[in-house]
Amino acid sequence: MLLAHLSDPHVLDLRGVPTHRMLFNKRVTGWVNLKLHRGHKHRPAVFRALLDDVRAQSPDHVAITGDVTNLSLEPEFEAFRAMLDGLAMSPSDVSVVPGNHDVYTEGARRAGRFASYLGAYGTSDLDVGTDHAGGRFPFVRLRGAVALVGLCSAVPRAPLVASGHLGDAQRAALRGVLAHPEVASRVPVVLAHHPVRDPHGALASYLRGLDDRDAFAEDLAQGRDVLALHGHWHRRGHERIASAGAVIHRLGATSASLVHDDADRMAGYNLYEIDADRGLVSARARVWNPSTERFDDAALPDGASQRG
Repeated sequence: MLLAHLSDPHVLDLRGVPTHRMLFNKRVTGWVNLKLHRGHKHRPAVFRALLDDVRAQSPDHVAITGDVTNLSLEPEFEAFRAMLDGLAMSPSDVSVVPGNHDVYTEGARRAGRFASYLGAYGTSDLDVGTDHAGGRFPFVRLRGAVALVGLCSAVPRAPLVASGHLGDAQRAALRGVLAHPEVASRVPVVLAHHPVRDPHGALASYLRGLDDRDAFAEDLAQGRDVLALHGHWHRRGHERIASAGAVIHRLGATSASLVHDDADRMAGYNLYEIDADRGLVSARARVWNPSTERFDDAALPDGASQRG
């Protein structure tokens, strides 16, 4: 199976959004951040070109690990969903989980906005989910040699805080999923926006990490190899975490739209070849080349050595 993994396109669209929705909640800090740091770097044209390149690679499935929007506003979800049409793939062949920017405010969470726009990309073949951020997580999609397990680590936070949380109920459901016969007979591929391990230091982990990541790692330690896909850092990488006689493959995708001087953060996506018997056979990246305006093959850097 060939699995494409992309993340963090941060689609921005403020058409028809009244001023009060931008000024009187967390979005005001997000808007300032966009103007100071992000507005000139996240390029919708690059994201559209990326979707064209994904389609040209003919993956069997596409996994998207969150932050599809910037401010969890309705026009942004509509714009992202329209962009997904560029893949020319059925929602049953594309799995999407939310990032912190997709559940940016308490109002977005209460409205279940992510699920209302993208629920078709998170349907489940097993009835195992719990209510979380307006949707049902985990969801499970059984696709050939692979069992895709979608989680929601996104929760509304105070301004300048982007940390995630899975919670006891969702993690208990995850353990049940990993033990289910339909999943146990396949290679588990777990999707969450926040990574299972964060090497960025105590303060950065507090502000941006997954606050129950250690318990999450224990949940994944089932004595067999597991792929744990994430976004959030805007940095690609592959870290092998030894666990219970097996390996947790932490596989990070950079932003799908970010034009950056750091090669490991330049816009791109990952491709994984997965075999029923051998597990993860290969992992590589497709990286945007601004000079040629094309995507080129690149190796995934060793995630264990990443800092920044």
